[in-house]
Amino acid sequence: MNLILLGAPGAGKGTQAELLSKKLSIPAISTGNMLREATANGTELGIRVKKIMDEGSLVPDDVILDIVEQRVSQPDCARGYILDGVPRTLAQARSLLERGIAIDHVISIEIDDAVIEGRMTGRRICSKCGSTYHIAANPPKREGVCDACGGELYIRKDDAVETVRHRLQVYHEQTEILKDFYGQLGLLRLVEGNQPIEDANKAILRVLGVQA
Repeated sequence: MNLILLGAPGAGKGTQAELLSKKLSIPAISTGNMLREATANGTELGIRVKKIMDEGSLVPDDVILDIVEQRVSQPDCARGYILDGVPRTLAQARSLLERGIAIDHVISIEIDDAVIEGRMTGRRICSKCGSTYHIAANPPKREGVCDACGGELYIRKDDAVETVRHRLQVYHEQTEILKDFYGQLGLLRLVEGNQPIEDANKAILRVLGVQA
């Protein structure tokens, strides 16, 4: 079973990819991990990616898709795979088809922007030990202070309101249109993301026709 996970930043794609990987015994493949693996392996493609990233440039679509094509041809993907973070654009989605990279189902994790904003902007990280908190879901005993080591808690740049809103805007402009694309191909499955992790996972398995 070859899957794509779609959803806005903070929708829980990475978490669900890990759970599905264990349940279905197929690898979860994220764009970030693929790029890191390619550079670590020192292949010709990896050297090319490292040069681009070292220059601070965005990795072009054709390079991303070369890496995806190379990764899904590995033996551990013979029974299927889960793509998380690719495709991000209509051009990437079309290119996957043109390259013959088979997709059986596309799962879109649906969640309101306001909920995502609350999830992400509420996160706090300890500056000393790295422990993670959330002001609503998992607050520290003392505001702004880590329970574990007493370190000061801070908001990551990625979790700042302005950053979160920008990332959501980019998703709506560039990636959300993929729902229409895959819907027309009969591959799209929608799942409610604003529910406990295990419940969302069971919902995904149900739409895939897999017993939870």
